[in-house]
Amino acid sequence: SDMGSWLLLALPGAFMVFGFNQIWLPLGLTIGAFVNWSVIAKRLRVYTEIAKDSITIPEYFENRFHDNSGLLRLLTALVTAIFFTIYTGAGFVSGGVLFSSMFHISYHEALLLTATIIFVYTCVGGFLAIAWIDFFQGTLMLFALLLVPIVVWSNFGSVQVIGALSNIDIKGFYDITAGVPLIAIVSLLAWGLGYFGQPHIIVRFMAIKDPNKTSQAMWICMIWMILALVGAAAVGILGAAYYQDGIINPEAIFLKLSAIFFNPWIEGVLLAAVLSAVMSTSSAQLLSLSSAFSVDVYAKFLRKNAGHREQLNISRLTVLVVTIIAIMIHTVRIAVF
Repeated sequence: SDMGSWLLLALPGAFMVFGFNQIWLPLGLTIGAFVNWSVIAKRLRVYTEIAKDSITIPEYFENRFHDNSGLLRLLTALVTAIFFTIYTGAGFVSGGVLFSSMFHISYHEALLLTATIIFVYTCVGGFLAIAWIDFFQGTLMLFALLLVPIVVWSNFGSVQVIGALSNIDIKGFYDITAGVPLIAIVSLLAWGLGYFGQPHIIVRFMAIKDPNKTSQAMWICMIWMILALVGAAAVGILGAAYYQDGIINPEAIFLKLSAIFFNPWIEGVLLAAVLSAVMSTSSAQLLSLSSAFSVDVYAKFLRKNAGHREQLNISRLTVLVVTIIAIMIHTVRIAVF
């Protein structure tokens, strides 16, 4: 739910262009995820049940801190709605780029196609379905991020790769501090702090069936995460070796290497991994956002006697409205800039 399309597109592109000084970002994320699991996960799972079996983060805050005014719940829901609408739009952008390159359609058509797929997928699935599908999508993403660098290295040849990398004359390509001042290093490491406040991530802690399974879940997550981040970095570094003169869009290096070193059938599977990254994160965000509105705003303030079916319909309507707004935000941004 966390590792979106940036893992297969933006991160490899950053390593390809700037080199090893990008290591601070995945390092910060790894530390942040580990601390989040170690400190927050089990406590949140236990206290969520104690706090009247809360099912959303805004509801948990209200019950946990005994806020009778409803202000804390409303504020948390509004923050989630504002930022996740923009965040979801960013996920649509990645899907638009992918579909545009795959099917040779206009970017706007690809953007609408992406948004439609994710909208239908989120409305039909629900939390349990999305959690299961995230597992299969995450497996596909890990497979792709490990397979591509291994195959590229094998076909390109270790001697050629090392020789090509030694010819890269980008200043400080192998220096983890080159061109990165201390404040930038701290900023990149601080990305890991985001894990402690993203509802679509920490709501997964609330859903753990047994609090005692937290440690097992943590190690599954951390192993997946470390392997995926290393694979993404390797894709970028090997891309720099293969394209020594660079490419127009470095964020497409995963797609380009997939097209060169794999037959169309395997390439299709690898492209599906990018789509999986887009869908898993966007659907998780949309679900958290719609739940925040239907449960924490609509049922709490607007219609207190709303039944389960009515809340479900409002949740689906929220997904539709947010999808439209996210598309409009990006369309306006393109028109302006």
